Amino acid sequence: MKDKEKILFFFEKWCKKLRITPCWTVQLELIEDSEYRKTGDIKIDCTDKKAILILNTSGANSDNLEAVLVHELMHLKMYPLDQTTENLIQSAFDENSPAYKFAYAEFMETLEQTVDELAKCYLLEFGETKNIPFGRCRNQKTFTELYDGLKNLE
Repeated sequence: MKDKEKILFFFEKWCKKLRITPCWTVQLELIEDSEYRKTGDIKIDCTDKKAILILNTSGANSDNLEAVLVHELMHLKMYPLDQTTENLIQSAFDENSPAYKFAYAEFMETLEQTVDELAKCYLLEFGETKNIPFGRCRNQKTFTELYDGLKNLE
């Protein structure tokens, strides 16, 4: 199976497995852009139940595009909760306040962790490609680098 055929196979498989289709119409848009900072993204229109899943075949996690597809489709599954929480934060805090910035940052990080964990669980159980992408992790500082230069508390 060629790369594009394999990606289309995974896309159709996961849209069905996650019960996205036939309720939603999702279009897969393949790009190859090493300058684009993401491997995957999704644009969602809840009113028409349409979405465009963008998959960058030359992105940081392009070694496991099945995982990227599942991750982005999980964002679609989580979108109602995502929007409700975002609206709650916007209505509770002034947008320029430290409280808003804190709540929004914590929510976005927790959302991303949850989506990623759900994607990993589904991939472990039903995925063809069992390896987990480490693209973003490779750019993180090591534990030693994080604490380098801190003063001793004694």
